[in-house]
Amino acid sequence: MHTTPNAPRFTGKTALVTGGGTGLGRAIARAFAAEGANVVVAGRSRAPLDETVALIGRAGGTAAAIAADVSRAEEVRELVRGTVERFGGLDIAVNNAGVFRGGAPVAELPLEDWQSLLDINVTGVLLSLQAQVAHMRANGGGAIVNVSSNLGAHLRIPGVAGYAASKAAVSALTRAAALDHITDGIRINAVSPGASDSSMSLRPGESEAERAVRMKQESPLGRISSGPEVAAAVLYLASDAAASVVGTDLVIDGGSSA
Repeated sequence: MHTTPNAPRFTGKTALVTGGGTGLGRAIARAFAAEGANVVVAGRSRAPLDETVALIGRAGGTAAAIAADVSRAEEVRELVRGTVERFGGLDIAVNNAGVFRGGAPVAELPLEDWQSLLDINVTGVLLSLQAQVAHMRANGGGAIVNVSSNLGAHLRIPGVAGYAASKAAVSALTRAAALDHITDGIRINAVSPGASDSSMSLRPGESEAERAVRMKQESPLGRISSGPEVAAAVLYLASDAAASVVGTDLVIDGGSSA
């Protein structure tokens, strides 16, 4: 079937986005909906999820919110079940839920921060993958995109060892899972954003204007990445145009880790 370059790529598809209430997750959810997908946004707090759903609805899209903690296996399984019940299937999953803890060197890294980073950023992705793959391989396959970070496998800076370790694990887990499950008809890839339009890129007490000034010095590009720019990479990896892209880790950081 011939399609025009601007035709919606995801009409009739269902996409699940964890961490979809704010920041990059919201931008990704809105981008999928704008291209025809039915979208489920998930997260621990219901209010921001409902706001994302409302934004999508006002733009003419279709979305639903399901509250879930990705660090709890049963909640993740219920999330996938709820998505399938609501829209009849699950074709695309974006594992974006994550937390940032930083500011301390390794010797003083609080154990509770380390555990939180592992529970949500690493175990949360593992549990999400397990529930998503279980459905997809029984229903004709699908595409999964994990949101990692340029901090980790690609770049290290002082004071964020725990976060970097957790995201390096996501990058490695993505590639291993991609090899394990491509024969199930499931393509698994990652994006690794740098500083982007998200509260995670703000230093304590820093305003967006102050961040913009700082990024002019710190980033080769001279600015943060926008939400739609990161979303565009996610949508590409989830689309048929990336049919032979398996186990990649696409860095979107304005050259910071080049």
